[in-house]
Amino acid sequence: MAAAADFDPNLLVAAKGSRRVTVCIPARNEAPTIAGVVTPVVDELTERSGVPLVDEILVIDDGSTDATADMARAAGAQVLGGPRGGFGGKGQAMAAGLEIARGDLIAFVDADVTTFGPHFVTGLLGPLLLDESVTLVKGFYLRPLDGAVDGGGRVTQLTALPVIDLLFPDLRDIRQPLAGETAAPRSVLEKCGLADGYAVEIALLIDVVSRFGPASVAQVDLGVRAHRNRSLAELRVQATDVLRAALERAEFPLQG
Repeated sequence: MAAAADFDPNLLVAAKGSRRVTVCIPARNEAPTIAGVVTPVVDELTERSGVPLVDEILVIDDGSTDATADMARAAGAQVLGGPRGGFGGKGQAMAAGLEIARGDLIAFVDADVTTFGPHFVTGLLGPLLLDESVTLVKGFYLRPLDGAVDGGGRVTQLTALPVIDLLFPDLRDIRQPLAGETAAPRSVLEKCGLADGYAVEIALLIDVVSRFGPASVAQVDLGVRAHRNRSLAELRVQATDVLRAALERAEFPLQG
């Protein structure tokens, strides 16, 4: 496993060659944090900064009712606004971003992170740019909760990891299977597809490993990731999506 600090942005620009890179940020009502995610990429990893690693920054506005879109544009992102009511979920928003993105490599990051820095992007892109055998990069990190240095990621600990232990043992070494910080070549994303809703991360991970093998997945330590913690009611929806996606891929019959 690598650390984000292992990847020098200038060396990654040299390794990039003619490939194009898109950073894609699905967002819904993230006006307080979206500029803090977009601005470091614009200021440090684009042609404007003299380090032209990222060619395109897309914010996929999934039906926000606040100033998310305006804040993202002001920070320097291109914004794709969904139909009235949004795209219908995180996975659908990511798929909409993939459809219009110009990048050969796509890095997805979440919009609510308050500890975001350009190392999130260089960490995700590094393995893809330096090793052609890598098909998917997953970030991992400490997740502060209620003043403790770690302990966040309740759906990961109580749903995703137990499901992996029982049904997908080849994935047991993946530290953060639900990480919103993930990157892949466009060709891999188009072959495997992006599931709807909150199922998108675990479904993509299972599908990539099924098609390309566990050795093709790289993990990068992104340090500390703090974000808006959701209520238990919201987490139940996420846990249900994760469990459904895993059971479907394990070919368990589901009702409803």
